[in-house]
Amino acid sequence: MPGTVIAERVGWAGSITWFRDNVRSLRPQYRPVDPSDRLTWLPGDAAQCDLWFPPRRIPLEDGSTVLLPVLVITAAHSRFILGRMIPTRRTEDLLTATWELLQQLGRVPRRLIWDNEPGIGRGKRHADGVAAFTGTLATTLVRLRPRDPESKGIVERRNQFFETSFMPGRTFTSPADFNTQFTAWLTVANARTVRTIKARPVDLLEADQAAMLPLPPVPPAVGWVNRVRLGRDYYVRVDSSDYSVDPAVIGRFVDVSADLTHVDVRLEGRLVARHARMWARGMTVTDPAHLAAAKQLRQQYLHPTQPVPVGGDELARDLADYDRAFGLLDGALERETLCAVEELTDGSTGGKADGEVA
Repeated sequence: MPGTVIAERVGWAGSITWFRDNVRSLRPQYRPVDPSDRLTWLPGDAAQCDLWFPPRRIPLEDGSTVLLPVLVITAAHSRFILGRMIPTRRTEDLLTATWELLQQLGRVPRRLIWDNEPGIGRGKRHADGVAAFTGTLATTLVRLRPRDPESKGIVERRNQFFETSFMPGRTFTSPADFNTQFTAWLTVANARTVRTIKARPVDLLEADQAAMLPLPPVPPAVGWVNRVRLGRDYYVRVDSSDYSVDPAVIGRFVDVSADLTHVDVRLEGRLVARHARMWARGMTVTDPAHLAAAKQLRQQYLHPTQPVPVGGDELARDLADYDRAFGLLDGALERETLCAVEELTDGSTGGKADGEVA
């Protein structure tokens, strides 16, 4: 309740500043108690996941600079850190990056702990695709209730560590350059002694991995997946950018898939387009071969030509051959017509007998 409202309710007529200052000193005595427990993390039990936003803009393909998220996964027992910059906070990119980092780890923690990240889920429901992802990994995804930072304080403290130890004095030319520098730095950071556990993460990693689950024999379905009928402009859209496709498959259904680095388009399993994925917004990516093929097809459509019969090709047969087979050429049709007319006029005009006509 604001101090001004309290002053009105009690009929205060003095200085409102003095009243607010005294109310502020009394508030802690009436604040609800919210105790936090000390958590014990067993080997292989959990990994805490979070998005860290480095406070520096990264140059992209179109010359723009943006703030991009970094997915960070920290094994709770060993404090071993993995991280990777990603283009968006969409579910497709979050799950793709999670799978790549788990492959680097070589094992799957029994629990993945997240906060209420929109790309993972809100309220009581997971985002689309998250349940299938965790089901394939045979792990459990735990989403914390709001205002509960202590439950994943390990990864939160790592984010502060990155800003004070990794970021100072660094410049980046692209997301790939950031990931290269960050991966190299994490190798050093994971070899440092962590004060709270008095051990190095690399020394505890083996025991942590031994208690984790193995990687699934079949990789989970991650990334951008779509099936569309290719339009006349022979482009498909992934995220917010358009990518060209071989115009020879216009009108056919194609399967579009994309990860963090590439965009692939397939027709019945056959690759018909492959591009590097653009992280900038609203880009148009065109393969010169697709542009040349479209120009040739357009010329053929505007100036169609008659097929030239090929000698000896039974599929290019002259239609006159069929007329000769039925006796419709070389005067045969005229003779048959003349005979029919004479037969009809023979009875009425006293014409020749049938034998004479023949």
